[in-house]
Amino acid sequence: MIRPEDLLHPTPGGLYCPPGDFYVDPVRPVDRAVITHGHSDHARAGHGAVLATRQTLAIMAERYGEDFARRTQAVDYGQTTAINGVALRLAPAGHVLGSAQIEVRWKGLTMVVSGDYKRRRDPTCPPFEPMPCHVFISEATFGLPVFRHPPAEEEVGRLIRSLKQFPQRAHLVGAYSLGKAQRIIRLLREAGWERPIYTHGAMERLNALYQREGVDLGPLAPTRDLPKGALGGEVAIAPPSAIQDRWARRFADPVTAFASGWMGVRARARQRGVELPLVVSDHADWAELTATFEELRPEEIWITHGREEGLLRWAEINGQKARALRLVGYDEEDEERLDVRPD
Repeated sequence: MIRPEDLLHPTPGGLYCPPGDFYVDPVRPVDRAVITHGHSDHARAGHGAVLATRQTLAIMAERYGEDFARRTQAVDYGQTTAINGVALRLAPAGHVLGSAQIEVRWKGLTMVVSGDYKRRRDPTCPPFEPMPCHVFISEATFGLPVFRHPPAEEEVGRLIRSLKQFPQRAHLVGAYSLGKAQRIIRLLREAGWERPIYTHGAMERLNALYQREGVDLGPLAPTRDLPKGALGGEVAIAPPSAIQDRWARRFADPVTAFASGWMGVRARARQRGVELPLVVSDHADWAELTATFEELRPEEIWITHGREEGLLRWAEINGQKARALRLVGYDEEDEERLDVRPD
């Protein structure tokens, strides 16, 4: 059997496949890219050719314009295609709409690039689908035992209780524009919140895309042109950076909230001045990561973009071969650095 490094290996430009001559989630423009999902640290504009799910291509077009790549190829979940003799198959990653794991097969070797993933239920995207493989390449964003996320439904329940407790105050929820915002909206709907949810202008196009893809977000309203002191007792969702900007000053004695896995770290919540931290993550926590490794039992685990050391130690204790890739350029916080249009 060939060595895994012959099929995929890290380079300064990203994870590269020499026999297929393509990159997975490259961090700079390349001739041929396979993209796991639409977040800005994985999906960049300027590639010659891009292969991804139809939803990820639509997200990239919304964010970067229709000419974000010279050529595109949409691949459905479960569909097998090939690039230069290397077989590819995409499966749901459970991260955001359109997110996919990439199965790469060549000469009897199967490797799976999971991208970003979670194992929790998400009403806005299909659930993670385990893919047997020789080598599993996993993120490690929350790869320490301290990270054990509570059920997202319970965290949204805390938001609704706060709305009832402080009916005169606006509740401003910081949430990344792609995935997190729509998930919070759907969880609010499932919890019985039927009133219009106000959204920052930077989210409107992605919200509309989710609606077109069959994700019912219910009645939404823009926050632009509202009078000072507005939205008492209402929910408004905006990019995290807007919550700390003058945009937030127009609302009635706002309760500031932030939906992120990092809100489990109290120091981060205090540093941001967050009154209502909501521990809602679109990444796997420690228990989800280690349970996935135990379920798949691959011959080797490659760990990247996160806290590799804890998972490497776990693998050693549990008799699984593992290594750190130390790829650079991938960060959940990148979503917050996207330009926020005035609202």
